[in-house]
Amino acid sequence: MTERGMIFNGEMVRAILDGRKTQTRRPVNPSTANLLDLQGQYPHKKYNISCPFGAVGDRIWVRETWAEAGASAPDLKLYRANYPAHVPTHYENVPPAEDVRWTPSIHMPRWASRILLEITVVRVEQLNDISEEDARSEGISGSSARDLKEAYAALWLSIYGSDSWRANPWVWVIEFKRIEGDGHATD
Repeated sequence: MTERGMIFNGEMVRAILDGRKTQTRRPVNPSTANLLDLQGQYPHKKYNISCPFGAVGDRIWVRETWAEAGASAPDLKLYRANYPAHVPTHYENVPPAEDVRWTPSIHMPRWASRILLEITVVRVEQLNDISEEDARSEGISGSSARDLKEAYAALWLSIYGSDSWRANPWVWVIEFKRIEGDGHATD
């Protein structure tokens, strides 16, 4: 079993905490995408393609924007996604969010992570093939399949740029379950 860190934005962290997000999509790198295209053209040939984000049974620790509370509470970690709601009530004088010196998710060390996920399924598909059920599993809310797909497309565009949805790239679909009591910070 391997553990890897993976960045999630605040909205997606809240969806994981709420139990609404149980999968994530990440772009397949271009050389792997070329192999997938070849496999489609020549289905009798099999290419050994493995997901760089892990395999079933591996774990992902969530990297999110965070901060240390400081000298007044040296063991307290703050998480921007649901700050100050996650701070225990016995801590007084919690500063307003704009006064906290937040550390970007890319710089979060493993020991500061509060969320651990176990990979349950890994597959590849083209981005635009996302189903209504999968959009909900991505943490998206909506009343119809079209609403869900449009909301997911808007999220994808906000992360990967203006032409990224239309390009319909191959993506890794990583399904996961949240692991409780991992011995690290918890909410």
